[in-house]
Amino acid sequence: MINSPIDEIKNKLDIVEVIGSYIKLKKTGANYRALCPFHSEKTPSFFVSPARQIWHCFGCSLGGDIFGFVKQIEGVEFGDALRILAQRAGVQLKPTRPELITERQRLYRICELSCQFFEKQLKESKTGKTVQQYLLKRGITKESQDFWRLGYAPGAWRSLSDFLISKGYKKQEIQRVGLSISDEKGNFYDRFRGRIMFPIFSLSSQPIAFSGRIFEDSGKKAEKPKIIAKYINSPNTLLYDKGKILFALDKNKVDIRKQDNCILVEGAIDVILSHQAGIKNIVATMGTALTSYQLDILKRYSQKLTLAFDMDMAGDTATKRGIDLAQEKGFEIKIAILPKEKDPALVIVEDKENWKNILENAKLILDFYFENTFSKFDKETPEGKREISNALIPVIKRIPNKIIQSHWVQKLANELKTREDDVLEELEKVKIEKPEQEKSVLEQPKKTRKDLLEERLIFLVLKNQKLVLSLGKQDFDLFSKKINEILFFIKDIGLDFDKLKEKLSPDCFKFLNVISLKTEIEQKQEDYEKEFEKCLNEIKTLEIKQELKEISERIKEAEQKKEPEKVKLLTEKFNNLTEKLKIN
Repeated sequence: MINSPIDEIKNKLDIVEVIGSYIKLKKTGANYRALCPFHSEKTPSFFVSPARQIWHCFGCSLGGDIFGFVKQIEGVEFGDALRILAQRAGVQLKPTRPELITERQRLYRICELSCQFFEKQLKESKTGKTVQQYLLKRGITKESQDFWRLGYAPGAWRSLSDFLISKGYKKQEIQRVGLSISDEKGNFYDRFRGRIMFPIFSLSSQPIAFSGRIFEDSGKKAEKPKIIAKYINSPNTLLYDKGKILFALDKNKVDIRKQDNCILVEGAIDVILSHQAGIKNIVATMGTALTSYQLDILKRYSQKLTLAFDMDMAGDTATKRGIDLAQEKGFEIKIAILPKEKDPALVIVEDKENWKNILENAKLILDFYFENTFSKFDKETPEGKREISNALIPVIKRIPNKIIQSHWVQKLANELKTREDDVLEELEKVKIEKPEQEKSVLEQPKKTRKDLLEERLIFLVLKNQKLVLSLGKQDFDLFSKKINEILFFIKDIGLDFDKLKEKLSPDCFKFLNVISLKTEIEQKQEDYEKEFEKCLNEIKTLEIKQELKEISERIKEAEQKKEPEKVKLLTEKFNNLTEKLKIN
């Protein structure tokens, strides 16, 4: 029987399909595994159990159900995760009472209404129709305009703001989501005016920000007489952080995984035209430098990047910094060489087959660096050798794989007609500033030795149920409340998980499920009985040591208060426990 929208959503959605739409899962036995998206790791410790409909990372200890995963990956509260998954499952949620709607939910609604407003202006206003024709001339079809939800922001100072205020939203909220500006005099006006609007979406395809391209026919009327920026983007808000979002990742992440390669471009139009031409494993940085966070997100889908930027690699330090970060994170990077003074959009409009050829012939980043550097300096002169080594040695230093690094060291030595040892010596001198590591989404409290032993005890019982029968009443007093409860019911009713779910508290059952998943992953045959006894004895030892520590404190206190009888009794107790510790 389905009692709530939560149960209905869980019944309609499969956890493997939901998580698999965000990260690359690999089947392993009855379960699936992946590199954890919430902390840096080289060996997969993130597991998904279709039978239990749970996920858990044995590296950082994060875990839960589909709602917990969406909360973490999207960085949202439970209510937003519920709404995202309800939409995915086709479940109708009851309208929330206005007073219960969170600030974040109201900002999401403002963004969605604004997106609808811009779309309507593009389709129905007189200038909007002119914009549509302009987009068609740029090669963006009507179908693409609809698919990407393109719009138009009228040239008037407050058209969007007035519309949102009429829907019950406050000036401060509109400003908080980055859609309006107030000047020093208190004047309040729209941020985007006379612009073609490109919505920027979250991973769950919700509009959270916008990029606006000036439209010449109306821009002059809308802006003050000054130098007008061709593009303006939403500022960082509660919903949007430009260093964490990549344009089109929500729509193209499946293609990136399928192709096992992500093409990186600078602008939204580059993405739209490439997608239209059938190359869909593509995202845009929207003109900003690649960040460590964005690279960590991309790594969920592929560790191969093809950069197709209209740039001078040597001069663009922001781009170079992004490439350095990607290199240090172990990405395989290629550079798609674009014709001079042409961006991907122009290449695609002229000949989409040429775009495909450019991508197919992309060069490995090190090949590109070598060719680019050797074309600028004379490798036969001492000065040229110095400049070449200064440019290439830091690049080689960043290669995390020592075998691949050795290959490029050898190549550089051969090209410069010098010894490999000389190159290696110079390599040692180079100090590379390590990128700041992203922290886990949620810092987990560190487990004590007792926590780890108790977990192992449950693990062993799940491997061999008979072990629980060896526990006496006094043993149960050693365990924490959660472990005590789990072991008590296993001893009473066995390993019938349906019955255990009825008896155990939700937290205890969740914990038991995770340990049960661990028993499936760890298949080594051990002497479980011997290990169980060892674990139990160590828990007893820890308890005695803790008690000795407490008695020691009480002895000090009694001595300070000059209570000799109490000191004597406590000392006897301390000595007895010490003897017990020796026996144990």
